[in-house]
Order: sequence, then structure tokens, then C-alpha cells
Amino acid sequence: MLKSTAFKKGKYSIFKQENKFPKGNFCNLKSFLSFAPRMETQRRILEKANEQFKRFGIRSVSMDDIAAQLGISKKTIYQYFEDKDTLVDAVMQEEEVRMHTDCSRCREASSDAVDEMFLAMDRILEQFSQMNPVVIYDLEKFYPVAYQRFQRMKNNYLYGVIRNNLLRGIEEGYYRPELDVDIVTRYRLESMMLPFNLSVYPQGKFHLTEVAREIMSLFLFGLATSKGYQLIQKYKKQKNKL
Repeated sequence: MLKSTAFKKGKYSIFKQENKFPKGNFCNLKSFLSFAPRMETQRRILEKANEQFKRFGIRSVSMDDIAAQLGISKKTIYQYFEDKDTLVDAVMQEEEVRMHTDCSRCREASSDAVDEMFLAMDRILEQFSQMNPVVIYDLEKFYPVAYQRFQRMKNNYLYGVIRNNLLRGIEEGYYRPELDVDIVTRYRLESMMLPFNLSVYPQGKFHLTEVAREIMSLFLFGLATSKGYQLIQKYKKQKNKL
């Protein structure tokens, strides 16, 4: 079970005085009730767009396709998103939030650095199982704003997550102490993108999840001390029993 942080009672209360509402539409019942359906519609558009982009690739999915899947008009989508570029960027923002949440949960739920790696691997493979590898190509080729967002997330946030895991593993004695953390972190960041390289792993011949699993396994064993190797084997046996 993942760990959670409890809020202290009353700490985040929006009410400043008894029987009085603070200013702002969110605390006006009529305004909030009219705003809530708009939020729900926007959420549905983002979720369906994300689902369709991952399944078919970004370029091949049109605004008409998304509207048809949702049973709404294309005009309705344009009330929330100016154009497809804006929608793609909004989807990437959602993915960035999800990535932060997943990484934090893996860290909090893990017993050690190796366990954190296995939890992260499970989450990555779950995501990749329904993902078309052409997604990253489409993002880079046709949606530069969203791709730059993705690159910033990879090179800044994910860099920090991987680096911290390496330092944790070294401190725990599971990763080799002579590792150059900066070099290895950058290597892992780039190796994460290899499964999406269609010239190396052509679609149809290789499955995204299998390629990602093999690369991750090689990376993890390459980090390990003898103590770490034994722990990796332990976790692998536990997973195979599930």
C-alpha cells in the first residue's frame, strides 16, 4: 500500500469567519455549480485525447475523432482548446503532473533504491502497454511547444529523480560506489528514449514494453554491487510469483 500524508483538520479551510464566505466565484454556490460542468467537460476531453494519442499516435488523431469518441461536437472542444496544438500541450501538462505523482509515490512506497526502481518499472510498463511508439516522433516533429515541455520534464525533473535514486542506492550499498552519478543519470535518461526509436526497434517487430523491460533490467544489473545483485534477484522472484 502506498503511503499517504494526512491533512491537519482545519488547516486548509477556505472559511475565514463563521457563516461568511470569502470573495471569489469558487465560494459562490451559483457560480461554482455553473463552473463545475465545464471543468468536467474539459477533463473528459483531456482524458480522451490522451487515450487516443497514446493508442494511435498524435498526428493521426483529429479533433473530429476526439469529438466523435466523446459524443460531442468539434465546436465544443474548441470552446476549451483553441486548436490541436493547445490541446496537445494541455495533455502534456497533465502527463507532467501524473509523472510527478507517480515518482513521488514510488519513492514513498519503496523500501530501498532497488525497490523504487521496480515500482517505477511497473508503472512505466503499465503506461507503455497501451502506447504507440510513434507518439514521441509525432511530438518532436509536429508539436514543438509540447515537445519542449516534455524535454524540460525529462532533463530537469526526471534527471533529479534518477540521480536521487542512484545516490540512495550507493548509500544503501546496493549500487557500486565508484559510479559517476552524473554520467549514469544522463545515460539512463537517453536509454529511456530508445524504445521509441523506430529505426532501432521497428514497430511490429518489437513491442514497446518488452524493449523497455530489457533496457531497464540491463541498467539495473549494471548498477549493482554483489549485495544489490542478490536484492534484485529477490525482487524478481517475488514478481514472478505474482
